[in-house]
Amino acid sequence: MMEVVLLHGLLLLLPLAALLLYRYNATFHYFCKVAFFNCWIVAMATLLSPFAALRGRSVENMKLLRAAILPLKRFYGIKMQVWGSEHLNIKEPYVIVCNHQASLDLMGMVEVIPDRCVPIAKKELMYMGTVGWACWLSGIIFIDRHKREDAIDVISQTARTMRRENLRVLIFPEGTRNQDKSMLPFKRGAFHLAVQAQVPIFPIVISPYWDFFSSKDKKFTSGTCTIRILPKVETQGLSAKDVPELTETVRQAMADAFAEMAADHCGDQRAEQPPLPRGAGAGAGRRTGSPQREEDTTGTSN
Repeated sequence: MMEVVLLHGLLLLLPLAALLLYRYNATFHYFCKVAFFNCWIVAMATLLSPFAALRGRSVENMKLLRAAILPLKRFYGIKMQVWGSEHLNIKEPYVIVCNHQASLDLMGMVEVIPDRCVPIAKKELMYMGTVGWACWLSGIIFIDRHKREDAIDVISQTARTMRRENLRVLIFPEGTRNQDKSMLPFKRGAFHLAVQAQVPIFPIVISPYWDFFSSKDKKFTSGTCTIRILPKVETQGLSAKDVPELTETVRQAMADAFAEMAADHCGDQRAEQPPLPRGAGAGAGRRTGSPQREEDTTGTSN
């Protein structure tokens, strides 16, 4: 009898211990939120794939994936600000290039991804169960990064498809996740694609996550994410020999925007601090202007 009472007591204590750890232990808090993120993606892919399969492989299924990912920002208390969304208001095909920091980029991606737009992803993703199936059904283009000839062939085929079917393509040119204070060198695939298709490039920069997310420090709280869409870069008349310079020009523009957003973020943090006593110093400067779209999506705290 005593053993049963002790067992029931332990069972009651476990949820309480988990809640206390979630509230007061940053590392446990981080892993819980990351686990929920991954479980949500798998669950939504499993739930929506049969509905997407009714339509077959189609870029229109990206709307289902977008709808499934959008609520995550509310669960995590992340406020999204989008600047420059008017730049994407064109009907022609184009290439979007975006910096890549973490899996959280998915939440930023669905904020700005236009209709008839598909990402290019590593081929390994296609073999990740229902997630890979959902991605394939949504028209996501898979590329084998380890086979150069195959990758070149995919780029050529995609360039033809973009013009024929009026597709937009999103690529992370850094090629891997990067949470450093500067961008990695860009791979040239996105720029070869844009030049071959003779379509413009839209650089998109997602602000640093440093204040609310860090896989290194095991930190995951609520915060604000700013997404800046830069003016388009034309490729009309360019050829393969212009790709290296084009790549570096776009990278530099994005790196400058990223650095500016990081500086603005630091300035905003200083501005939130209590004012200094009179005569102790000047206040921090403020950023002027207002975002094109700002959503207050504060949900669960921390």
